[in-house]
Amino acid sequence: MATPQNRINTRVGAPRSSAYAEGSLPANNTSKKNYTAIRYGNDHGSISFGHIHKDASVTSDVLLQASDGRHGLTMDKDGQRKGWTTITSPGNMSIKAGMDNVEAQDTIFINAENGNIDIVAANGKIRLQGTDIELIAVGEGGSKGNVRIKANENIELDADNKVLINAKTMYKLASAGRAEIVASSCMAIYSSIVRGVTDSVANKDSKVGGRNFQIINQ
Repeated sequence: MATPQNRINTRVGAPRSSAYAEGSLPANNTSKKNYTAIRYGNDHGSISFGHIHKDASVTSDVLLQASDGRHGLTMDKDGQRKGWTTITSPGNMSIKAGMDNVEAQDTIFINAENGNIDIVAANGKIRLQGTDIELIAVGEGGSKGNVRIKANENIELDADNKVLINAKTMYKLASAGRAEIVASSCMAIYSSIVRGVTDSVANKDSKVGGRNFQIINQ
């Protein structure tokens, strides 16, 4: 069922206190007003220029609205959403491009010059599919340039051919419970020094040491 549209193009919000007489709002009131707003449309949809949103705190330069009030596009100019472009859809949203491009071209480009890009599926999955998928972090200084993957349950890596991990300084695999390394055919371990330490060094250090390693990883 379609929801009512907000078709009041210009408005002045109510005073924050009854002490202010009608039409004499305090200077710090956030309510917006203008006298040049215009709207074209019918029962199927409309386009408005200078539309003021229902809470009277934001002016839209351009508002494109369908018969369902939840379906539209707004380009806001002031208030808490200054410079925002917002698209809302009660159903699906599809973007299709690149029919005339070749594989090597960058067809859809999303660039946030400052700030984060958030992709959230509050009640669903996020899927990435392509001939290749690349995750590249270019920050520097230790606190940046990182790729972090965190799961409340499991992280699974499954490749038909190889899984390769290469770290120039260090890599570490740790588990608070069990750990297994299995090779059905052959396993090769190479290092300039190979050491194995059990938890018994907590009571008595071995002849070649190991307690420090046990303390670090306890």
